[in-house]
Amino acid sequence: MRATYHDDLDSISASLVEMTNLVGSAMSRATTALLDADLTLAEMVIAGDEHVDALYRGIEAKAFDLLARQQPVASDLRIIVTSLRMVADLERMGDNAVHVAKIARRRYPSSAVPATLRSTVLQMGHAAEEIVAKAGSVIAKRDLVMAAELEKDDDVMDDLHRQLFTAILDDSWADGVEPAIDITLAGRYYERFADHAVSVARRVVYLVTGERSHPL
Repeated sequence: MRATYHDDLDSISASLVEMTNLVGSAMSRATTALLDADLTLAEMVIAGDEHVDALYRGIEAKAFDLLARQQPVASDLRIIVTSLRMVADLERMGDNAVHVAKIARRRYPSSAVPATLRSTVLQMGHAAEEIVAKAGSVIAKRDLVMAAELEKDDDVMDDLHRQLFTAILDDSWADGVEPAIDITLAGRYYERFADHAVSVARRVVYLVTGERSHPL
């Protein structure tokens, strides 16, 4: 009975890592769809969110079942409660990727990204992929050093986000209102994607140490 219980705890962790892979792939495809006006990729991201949502529901159901059947205490309780919070962050990351894909779909057959901002958006996409990959490793290995690195990676994303706003608000902006709106929204989705990944890392730190150095 106890072995099965710990297998269930391990399966929750494995499913969380799987979710990081899914949402990372979704954001990678959404970025390509946004830059290249690739409608097929955009639709794949939007449709694929159901898989992310299904994993979310499965993890949540298993966690609640363990809480009800096993009445865990101490570290086991912390694992389950923290997992419930992490899965919510990951589900929202999937939603952010979908929002980016929907911008691409809305502007098809044109690209939603002006030529002057393609490099910045591409960098944001790469930063998002690196951040979520690290978040997956942090969950799998409970790596506190890598969790700390994510804070710095998030600073990179924040800097790129500011670059977008600087470009849009500059007097030389000549690409019109609609692209400005699209870029403002997309930038926010990338920034929130990274914020949720950092939140996941902070929750792992709490899981390992029992201490909250930042708000969770």
